[in-house]
Amino acid sequence: MVELSKRSGITGPPAPQVLVSMKGISKSFGAVKALQGVNLELYPSEILGLVGDNAAGKTTLMKILSGALPPDEGEIFFEGRPAHVGSPREARHLGIEMVHQDFALCKNLWIAGNIYMGREPKRGLAGKLFGVLDKPKMLRGAEEILRCQNVSVGSCRKKAGALSGGQQQSVAIARAVGFNAKVVIMDEPTASLGVKQSERLLELTQSLPKQGVSVIYITHRMHDIFLLCDRIMVLKTGTNVGVFNKADVTVDDIVRMMILGRLGTEEPRTSGHRP
Repeated sequence: MVELSKRSGITGPPAPQVLVSMKGISKSFGAVKALQGVNLELYPSEILGLVGDNAAGKTTLMKILSGALPPDEGEIFFEGRPAHVGSPREARHLGIEMVHQDFALCKNLWIAGNIYMGREPKRGLAGKLFGVLDKPKMLRGAEEILRCQNVSVGSCRKKAGALSGGQQQSVAIARAVGFNAKVVIMDEPTASLGVKQSERLLELTQSLPKQGVSVIYITHRMHDIFLLCDRIMVLKTGTNVGVFNKADVTVDDIVRMMILGRLGTEEPRTSGHRP
């Protein structure tokens, strides 16, 4: 991105509105400080890589954004306005969804039921009085959601446990984006998948910004980070190291920052404006 230069008088396109802003987020578990004044910004239709060594605070930060954990300190802004994210339901209402490493599917429940979990449509008066589900509507809707994401699982009547690991993860992602999500958080989505399954999942992830969905992608696989992400944010022991445009750093740079908290003997640097 070309930025405003007062010296040259050259102006570029205005910076896009920040979709999500987390400011000064802190969280402790007893004496353990998991997060200490962490800041994060996510722009519309981008993939932000979130990396760090074990216990860097990545998942804790995302659980706060998705409403699963309350922060001890800090603020969250969504589309420029203060946002209270006190539960996963409130996060979902904003359009924030999280896809967990373990897929978070009920394997003994049919696929359509998994996709509509927590959003089940009721059938007429019987639905209102006795909670009768509109299963035909669920089946049609699930098939349409999977079709739009180019996810092939066969019949949505079969149980989720009959699917391969890659198919289960694809269903979890399709569920996340199938109800007008604006932000999808992926926590180590390829950790338990084989090579071919991982490739298919990466293709699905790459397609999300084209649908207007922003992604925060957590992984230890540097190949995936440099393939998918527009910017890379590094955490170490619960603190910000920096955020960088992908073109400005190498894999070695990122690994060094994850371990040392800086680039070699240099001070941490940031170039994390969206390109």
